[in-house]
Amino acid sequence: MTNVVLRSEKLKAFIDATEIIHGIDLSVFQNEVLAMIGPSGCGKSTFLRCLNRLHEVVPGARVEGQVVLKEKPIYGAAVDPVKVRAQIGMVFQKPNPFPTMTIFENVASGILLTQSKSKSELQDVVESALRSAALFDEVKDKLDRSAMSLSGGQQQRLCIARALAVKPEVLLMDEPTSALDPISTAKVEELILQLKSKTTIIIVTHNMQQAARVSNRTAFFLFGELIEHGATQDMFTNPKQKKTEEYITGRFG
Repeated sequence: MTNVVLRSEKLKAFIDATEIIHGIDLSVFQNEVLAMIGPSGCGKSTFLRCLNRLHEVVPGARVEGQVVLKEKPIYGAAVDPVKVRAQIGMVFQKPNPFPTMTIFENVASGILLTQSKSKSELQDVVESALRSAALFDEVKDKLDRSAMSLSGGQQQRLCIARALAVKPEVLLMDEPTSALDPISTAKVEELILQLKSKTTIIIVTHNMQQAARVSNRTAFFLFGELIEHGATQDMFTNPKQKKTEEYITGRFG
């Protein structure tokens, strides 16, 4: 893995005068799964939201430094944040399908915002995204039903399909299985492993077994700082930093 898709450069995040993220440099490579671990409140989710300009929608929030997607900076007056969020998709902790839309409309919503397609083209893209999210066979006969009629696990895979429909370069996942039962969690983890052949994935997780199962590399965050990052197997068996070892072995956090 030599191709850097996304990188942060001296990235800092603030809420009003409080600095939450402290100058992080981190590169993410093509078709890898990068897991971000660390105790609650250490800045993982804030960092993740900085990567597709979602942090700035919070009142009082601002960012210093830069995030670069395929050698193009995403922060700047001339950059459209809506287009950034299409290229760097996001799946949240709790499934958040649009409640007033059908299953079909949920998946199509991002395409309709950013692209012009015929009805048949739209149908093909929606089917492809649902297949990529391992959901099509379960919903193909009820695409005109409310997305809220689906189970929690299905709703989360629908949200993944919605993000995939616009063909993002990177997919961000903020604890995507924390609200799911074990069977649904296993399906999403299996999906992550399948999807990395098509896109680059960054996942925030509190579950270190999950990080070990799905990721190629792991980054350990503590108090808004990136303590260590490297190959997941090395991080879990032979961490270089004492703080990393203490967290992984359960001595704190």
